Amino acid sequence: MNFLDRNEFNFEPSQKVVEAIKNFDPKDLCFYTRIYDQGKKSVISVRVGEIYGVPEEQVLLTYGGEDMLKNAIHYFLSINSQEVNGTPNTKILIPEFSWWYYNKVAQECGGTFEMYPLHEKEDTFAYDIDEVIEYTNRVHPRMLLLASPNNPTGNGLTPEETARILENIPSDTIVLIDEAYASFISKDTAYIAPLVNKYSNLIISRTLSKFYGLPGLRCGFGFIGKGHDQFLSYVNKYLGYNRFSEAVALAALDSDDHYRHVADDMEWGRQLYKKELGDLPGFKVYKSVANFILIKYPVEIKDKLMEELKAQDYKIKFMTDKGLESCLRITLGRKEQTQVVCDTIKRVYNNK
Repeated sequence: MNFLDRNEFNFEPSQKVVEAIKNFDPKDLCFYTRIYDQGKKSVISVRVGEIYGVPEEQVLLTYGGEDMLKNAIHYFLSINSQEVNGTPNTKILIPEFSWWYYNKVAQECGGTFEMYPLHEKEDTFAYDIDEVIEYTNRVHPRMLLLASPNNPTGNGLTPEETARILENIPSDTIVLIDEAYASFISKDTAYIAPLVNKYSNLIISRTLSKFYGLPGLRCGFGFIGKGHDQFLSYVNKYLGYNRFSEAVALAALDSDDHYRHVADDMEWGRQLYKKELGDLPGFKVYKSVANFILIKYPVEIKDKLMEELKAQDYKIKFMTDKGLESCLRITLGRKEQTQVVCDTIKRVYNNK
């Protein structure tokens, strides 16, 4: 089965990752890591700190980005919710048309959420930065969640937009930026260290699941502003992290050239969908800076399209979210996979 429905990695891992797996000594699993005795979390947090120019103590490590989000939301909406007029502030603002998991995690810990708008503009979705600032100041939530790139719409924020939001909202509102889908278009990460050093209320969540193509490894990392020792104590693992995962993660982090070539193939896929489907009546191919693409399509072909794709062992995401019911979200896979899906959509449409 060709899974193009959950934004996984349909390419080969890097050769360095393969070698790290082959060369891993199973005896290492018989002992805890000793790096914690040096006041460090992991060899991963040390390496991530070096790559991004962030002090190791401000690097977060979790079991996937999912774990990062859950830890942050549970902590700041429950354990460290703070009070407003004598009442715990358990509110989080979440973008419209975003990952359902955000809402679920907030509800798990008794939090409440409000949706702020994402706006459709021609062939993209976008944050209205002034609106986000105004909404946050009016509601004064404990947390503001920004997804960049956002799943499933594929739009992102520029570093300048992120800084403008941080500069103009209450400093006691924790800003959690989910950057799980970052790096497929822009290589720029130089903005992270200055933002984390300047804004103590900032958390940035990243992962090895998307750009580095290792969702099965369950390895997430991120960054937090200064002054959150209690949260770091809450998140950190006293006995360290999975030593096999550490070895594979280090190899992936040292394989940017490989994954940049994969990102180039994904860009070929974006252009193919735009060229082949963009001008067909009833279709709209949205711009995406992630490893998937959102496409509006004529819903009357849904059943036939599902049938045709299934017959070829292909699976894509037929959106059911309110406001996106007439959209497909398709993971950007290998060139031959992209061609099959694109040709199938065109054939089904032309034969309707």
